[in-house]
Amino acid sequence: MSDQPTRPSDETRATERDEAERPAGADRDPTPEEEKRADSQPLPEGVSEHEREMAERGANQEGEGRLP
Repeated sequence: MSDQPTRPSDETRATERDEAERPAGADRDPTPEEEKRADSQPLPEGVSEHEREMAERGANQEGEGRLP
């Protein structure tokens, strides 16, 4: 590995800028078969309760992490 710092090209900087501005998420919607398979999987015990608890915590969030 070189001790010399590298300088990104203009093309690299433009690509990184485009990627940074792209919203997070899946690159495509699920297929009907994928949706069917996902819906047929049972939830592990406690998942629904945990989701409710996290939603409640988020709704009551205070301080620096709070979204307006």
